[in-house]
Amino acid sequence: MTDQAVGGGHLPPEAMAVPATAAPGRRASGSRQDGAAARRAVPPATSPSVTGFAGRHRELKALYADIARAGLDTLSGRKGARSRVLLIAGRPGSGRTALAEELLRRLADDYPDGVLRATLTGPGGAPAGTDRTARDLLATLGVDAPPGAAEDELTECLREALAGRRALLFLDDAPGAEQVEPLLPDAPDCLVVVVSQGPLTGIPDVRPCALGGLDGAACVEILARYAGPTRITVDPRTADSVAEECGGQPAALVLAGAWLAARPKSSVADLRQALHAVPLPPDLPTGARPLFRAFRLAYEALPPPSARILRLLTLAPAGIVDAHTASALAGCSVAAADTTLGDFAALGLLRPLADGGDAAPAAAAPDAAGHPQYRLPGCLDPLVRVLLGEHERPADVQLARARMLERTVRLLQSCRAMAEPADSPARQKVAGLPRSLRFTSKDVAGHWLRSRRGALLDAARIAVADGELDTLDRRLMAALTRTLLAHQGAEAAAPDLYALHGLVLEVAERRELPREKAAALLNLADLDGQAGRTAQALTRYRGALEAARSVKDPVATGRALESLGGTYTELGDWQRAADWYGRALELRLARDEGADAARLYGRIGGAHTYAGRWGDALKEWRAAARTYRRLGDVAGQARATGEVARVQEYAGRPEEALRTCREAVETARKAGDGRLEAALQLRIADTLERLGDPAAARLHRAVGERLLEDHPE
Repeated sequence: MTDQAVGGGHLPPEAMAVPATAAPGRRASGSRQDGAAARRAVPPATSPSVTGFAGRHRELKALYADIARAGLDTLSGRKGARSRVLLIAGRPGSGRTALAEELLRRLADDYPDGVLRATLTGPGGAPAGTDRTARDLLATLGVDAPPGAAEDELTECLREALAGRRALLFLDDAPGAEQVEPLLPDAPDCLVVVVSQGPLTGIPDVRPCALGGLDGAACVEILARYAGPTRITVDPRTADSVAEECGGQPAALVLAGAWLAARPKSSVADLRQALHAVPLPPDLPTGARPLFRAFRLAYEALPPPSARILRLLTLAPAGIVDAHTASALAGCSVAAADTTLGDFAALGLLRPLADGGDAAPAAAAPDAAGHPQYRLPGCLDPLVRVLLGEHERPADVQLARARMLERTVRLLQSCRAMAEPADSPARQKVAGLPRSLRFTSKDVAGHWLRSRRGALLDAARIAVADGELDTLDRRLMAALTRTLLAHQGAEAAAPDLYALHGLVLEVAERRELPREKAAALLNLADLDGQAGRTAQALTRYRGALEAARSVKDPVATGRALESLGGTYTELGDWQRAADWYGRALELRLARDEGADAARLYGRIGGAHTYAGRWGDALKEWRAAARTYRRLGDVAGQARATGEVARVQEYAGRPEEALRTCREAVETARKAGDGRLEAALQLRIADTLERLGDPAAARLHRAVGERLLEDHPE
């Protein structure tokens, strides 16, 4: 997750790592080593942090004091049941996120279980779903949650996972208490840091640390770090005036300082004059004016192509941008987009994203994964969206979305191909793509998939909600599903697949596509059944059956019928299970699908066996054995014959069971299935013991055990 405010005392990596005299945007290595004691102690007001954090010493002291103070539970003599909550409140652009990150950095050594981060507001200002947030936090903790689990179940899993841990939970850009409260852990040794614009009414024992403007010295320090100390030193009074024009807001100061840094021949007075010249909307609140002026100053200085790219970045899924996204949105080359994004970061218009701790494998050459990721800061997002509406026609916006989805589909196809053998047709096809759309190895492709997972899922959600690009979105969801399965496997990918199948169902219902509706319902029902939601699975299987029958789709119909039988088997309702399996059998026999028919005979026989209906069970298992014999499947015939023997024994007919089991042994020997022959020999031994022939039983048991040794799994 990333900051939702530009600056706040934090500067982009270019500014933090470069000496004050270096040109902005030029990277240099720097040390961030700091001792635990220094992290726990609030530094003196005259000593800036090694991370480039400026000011906010009073606020840091207040936050430390809030951590140390006794809570309401402690005052009443009880141990607190929930984590302590610290609230940093301020308007976007006030540096609230940067202050929280600085606090977390200093506290990190006291919380050995690490820092968990989540942003509770998505691009455009919509609250993020609590279920998605909880699932992402569980994934960070390495805890698997059932696919399709409800919000309450996921938040309960999160509380259980954090119980007994000592961790920091950072909830950024919280819209209100409703989004925060379900995520609070029942773990008094954890600490929750929340960033929000207002109070968290309804959460007890929370005192906000309200942010105003930075002090003058910190403001000047930010300007100097961008523009260099010389111009600031020769005109300190004008620098103070610029700080006042920026309202002490870090986001505005970063943009103003970057504007000055990009103009070596301009003075601080030129910057102040340029800020004054920016026209203000008449209805703009006073507190929003500094950031508006600084942003418009930076924006108006952009060349038209760059300005258009910036506007279109608001369309990026999950607010995450890389060169491929920008290239597709704007219709420019990947190299040009990469350069432009780097320029935006140097100007304070984008925030570079960290890799999230999942280091990328080394690549032999630049490829599709070799581009850094950025995020448009939350405080700038609404300003840029206004410009998008003013300058871009709806048709152009739709075209940009279509280009982005098409590029994403191609990247997913390339990513999936890397999970296949080197000589596969998919790998050979991908080899003909431009280098910018290829991956150098499976590990690199897998890292790209993991790092873009949230944005890829969000791209599908946005396209489905838009409703105008369903054809492209269906291709995207199909490609993403296959890619997740190829790189992660069905079990690990199940939660994401559940979300994707739900989106497919939404599109199928809107577009009246019965085949796709049936497929989506079947996939969702399978996952519901695996998660133990049997009633929901049954409802969806029936819906899939209805949709499949409406278009006479025999494959989906047969799968739905068998799945209904399997679900009733799980419930122990043997009569209904046999009935649904029987309907599926009729379909297979009508289509002359012998192998499937033989399998279904066996499933019906198994249901009758569990129900104690021995005559019906024998009939079905014998039908299965005959069908396997007709198909030439000797191993299947042996297994079915063995099951006939088992039912005969259950029915109290051991002599018949013994003869039938010996017949099954001969058939298994012909099939060359040593393990099946061993199991049958052991069953014969058990039957002989019950018949009072221990000597023969020992002989058959010895044969069975020797076969097991000769045919290990």
